[in-house]
Amino acid sequence: MIIINRKKGNIILTVLIFAAIAVTILVGLSSWGVTMLRSIRTVAQKEQAFQIAEAGADYYQWHLAQYPTDYKDGTATSGPYVHNFYDKDGNLLGTYSLTITPPLSGSTVVKITSIGKLASSTISKKVQKTLAIPSLAKYAVVANDNLRFGEGTEVFGPIHSNGGIRFDGITHNLMTSAMATYTDPDTGLVQWGVYTTSGQDDPRPNTPVNNRPDVFMAGRQFPVPGSDFAGLTLGLTQLRNLAQPAAGGKEWTASNKKGYQIIFKVTNGVTSYDIYKVTAVQSAPNGCGTDNTAQSQVNGPKYYQWDTWSIKSPINNNRTLIGNYPIPNNGVIFVDDHVWVEGTINNARVTIAAGLIGNTDPTKHANITVNENLRYTNYDGRDSIGLIAQGNVNVGMVSADNLRIDAALVAENGRVGRFYYNSNCTNSNRTSLTLFGMIASYVRYGFAYTDGTGYDTRDIIYDNNLLYGPPPSFPQSTNQYEVINWQQLD
Repeated sequence: MIIINRKKGNIILTVLIFAAIAVTILVGLSSWGVTMLRSIRTVAQKEQAFQIAEAGADYYQWHLAQYPTDYKDGTATSGPYVHNFYDKDGNLLGTYSLTITPPLSGSTVVKITSIGKLASSTISKKVQKTLAIPSLAKYAVVANDNLRFGEGTEVFGPIHSNGGIRFDGITHNLMTSAMATYTDPDTGLVQWGVYTTSGQDDPRPNTPVNNRPDVFMAGRQFPVPGSDFAGLTLGLTQLRNLAQPAAGGKEWTASNKKGYQIIFKVTNGVTSYDIYKVTAVQSAPNGCGTDNTAQSQVNGPKYYQWDTWSIKSPINNNRTLIGNYPIPNNGVIFVDDHVWVEGTINNARVTIAAGLIGNTDPTKHANITVNENLRYTNYDGRDSIGLIAQGNVNVGMVSADNLRIDAALVAENGRVGRFYYNSNCTNSNRTSLTLFGMIASYVRYGFAYTDGTGYDTRDIIYDNNLLYGPPPSFPQSTNQYEVINWQQLD
């Protein structure tokens, strides 16, 4: 009789099955391990390529700090600019390739695109860093003097003064002062650096400041570092140099009359300007003028230049057309005289500066006056106007009842505003003024007075395009680039 041991056969079969499973698992683990090692190596290489790309962008940021206007990496070529990248021991790790996009006219925005590549593989990474130099237009209003904003004022944008600020309107952004406390010239009382009398008066110094979101919707801070106005005077000389034909600008020498009038116009989508020589200005009516009360209200804002600052009516009889001119290639127009400005621009960027270089007599500083609407067609940064006056930026006695000014206004030694015209003056009471842009005023700004004269409502809307895309050759707040954007492109 033959006996078959089936248990031994079962054991062998079981062993073979488990062995096959084990081999499969080991092969799988080995494959997974190899894949993981490759993945880790790839991740490490990608990170290394990314770091090389970052190093390239950082290098060119440093380069611009040394040479702010060199967008060709010290060469005469248009790039890309390729640099080797070594480790600390001098071993070549890879390269970075730089593409530099220089600023558009009137802008300071520079784009640095850096591609990092490894010497040992085809892996690469790309990053882009955007830099810009901030302009003076960091604020809706900035002044070197005490400020007072009356009822009816609404400001959309930050405000700063090197003096104190009394604000009785509504502000939608941060308000700052370089003063911890100051003596308000209108009342003779010591107040906090930023205070209000709207509704319930603020407490006096030595008493904690109240939170007043009904007035200061984004808060107030004081004291903070001041804003430097010292460099602005030097800017006029630079602007005059830029207005020379060789630099691509346009200069208008002294009129030997009352000044010039510039009217911007758009024809078939193209902006140009008509320029007139002004031969006569409006005389003040009998009894029209300033008084001691008004002068104390504005802390003496260059009252030695009080005038109507209005072309005599009928205007066409008191001006002479010189011609029509295109916007200069570099966007800079310099006027060695007073100038009146109005009109509309489209897809244009222009700066008008008025000054008498070398003149130290403040009673003869050149001023800029806007009595009629000065408008943009586009409000996305494509249109930009800068008005930079050696003395004042005026709104004259004979001005539009509802006036709109789209511009960045700078009064280097004077003030931005409207002189006091009492009830005997033509158009002493005006309805509304809207400014889209910013104000930089050396002394106290103002378009209205406590007796109800001037503009009843004043809306100041900050154009945030001005910070890094100001009008051509507009004053800068620093000469160093700031990083405004960073992104990894792949």
